[in-house]
Amino acid sequence: MNKKKRQPHPQFPWFADTGDGNYRNPVIFGDYSDPDVIRHGDDFYLVASSFHCAPGLPILHSKDLVNWQILGHVFQNYPLPGFELPQHGNGVWAPSLRFHNGEFHIFFGDPDAGIFMTKARHPAGPWQPLHLVHKARGWIDPCPFWDDDGSAYLVHAWAKSRSGIKSVLNISRMSPDGAQLLDEGKRVFDGAIDHPTIEGPKLYKRNGFYYIFAPAGGVSEGWQAVLRSSHIFGPYDDKIVLAQGATEINGPHQGAWVETQSGESWFLHYQDRGAYGRLVHLQPMQWVDDWPRIGGYDEEVGRGEPVATFKKPNVGNSYPVCTPQTSDEFDADKLAVQWQWNANFKDTWFSLSERPGWLRLFSVPKPDKTANLWHLPNFLLQKFPAPEFTVTTKLDFSNLSMGERAGLVVTGLDYSNIAVERTADGFRLVKAACKDADTGADTSVEGEVRRLGDFALLRVKVTSGGECHFSYSNDGKKFTMVGKPFVAREGVWVGAKVGLYCLSSRGAPESGFADFDWFRFE
Repeated sequence: MNKKKRQPHPQFPWFADTGDGNYRNPVIFGDYSDPDVIRHGDDFYLVASSFHCAPGLPILHSKDLVNWQILGHVFQNYPLPGFELPQHGNGVWAPSLRFHNGEFHIFFGDPDAGIFMTKARHPAGPWQPLHLVHKARGWIDPCPFWDDDGSAYLVHAWAKSRSGIKSVLNISRMSPDGAQLLDEGKRVFDGAIDHPTIEGPKLYKRNGFYYIFAPAGGVSEGWQAVLRSSHIFGPYDDKIVLAQGATEINGPHQGAWVETQSGESWFLHYQDRGAYGRLVHLQPMQWVDDWPRIGGYDEEVGRGEPVATFKKPNVGNSYPVCTPQTSDEFDADKLAVQWQWNANFKDTWFSLSERPGWLRLFSVPKPDKTANLWHLPNFLLQKFPAPEFTVTTKLDFSNLSMGERAGLVVTGLDYSNIAVERTADGFRLVKAACKDADTGADTSVEGEVRRLGDFALLRVKVTSGGECHFSYSNDGKKFTMVGKPFVAREGVWVGAKVGLYCLSSRGAPESGFADFDWFRFE
């Protein structure tokens, strides 16, 4: 097989920057759940939930709040037992990012373990090992706050699934270094009547008032509330400042207030789009009578609605259009930052050096006692980057051993894949799907092809609504559809993902491998 030819960069399927001084939402068409954002100098940094995926705690960077790229991740593998297999929906929930005393701090909650903290001199790292600030079950969505007198606090919410509580916010006193809490905290707000399922609190101070920005009402149909008090422990007045209203942007909430160098205020939040995940939106924001007005303000109802387009933030300069990274030619000596494994990973699963310019995935045995691929840790995945897109990868399958297969997958609560498998009769291409994979349902084969050449190009075309059409080619020119269209479905608290894998039969030794030349979005 000849070395690949360099391809011109294809038209990316989604740009937020419209090129005329305006932007369109979402500014990040990607599953960056529970975003928190700060500005440091002329740079903006965003952190988001990563749940069970590794590496974890993604950090994105922007110069103008519109054009974002992935900077890296805080840790490689989550240092808690059990995460060697996918712990769907568990792990790293709703982080917060703050700069204090010359260091960047990230706090997050693990609903089963407690509140963790890490810090670094620069968001690109290195980050210190995760430190358990407070061991607890059901404590989530922490945000630290350092007051003008140097005293420190931590606000957090509760996970009903672990604690039975869902509408309460607590504030604890914290050691100034953020290493430990000094008490069990005080309940500062109960939203049971007007703000059920209040969560994701972010604590700020402005003009002598303490503000807690907190979403309520649930991820799909909720709203953004803001609480205000002259004392950190309350009592707090509350107001709904952003809701869907007459727009098509459902559940606009959970995010961050940030100011530009010019003094403008902006609010970033997510929108739950099902299979596409939780997409990041940017809303203009103003302060009126010491209350924030977010988005397009509706005078009749006295609250904001999300904007679909708006003038870009004034950051004193203009910057190139860019998007979070996706396509990969596998030319680097380490995995690109857009990739995440489906669980804690091992370096023995892959190589970028044994065949330079290619990604080699070694076969990994299917976990014991699993009926399907729901618990497969070695899915190498990316987030959906647009409402419609095509992914194509080139696969050299000649070194697969008997019973091993490698291919392209779209995965969530349901999954579908197209893969090449080595059988006693040679290589065959199989299209398969599984509905309700989380329940242990069986995988069904929908189509197969037995005449393959020396390599295969595998493709999935995702159309509106997340409908996925799988196809293959032996020459790179003609693609043939295989199996039925598949409608992508979200995972647990995450959107559907697309990626690669190499798998051996249950209990089989790891002997063979597959090589991928490139992985391209268009």
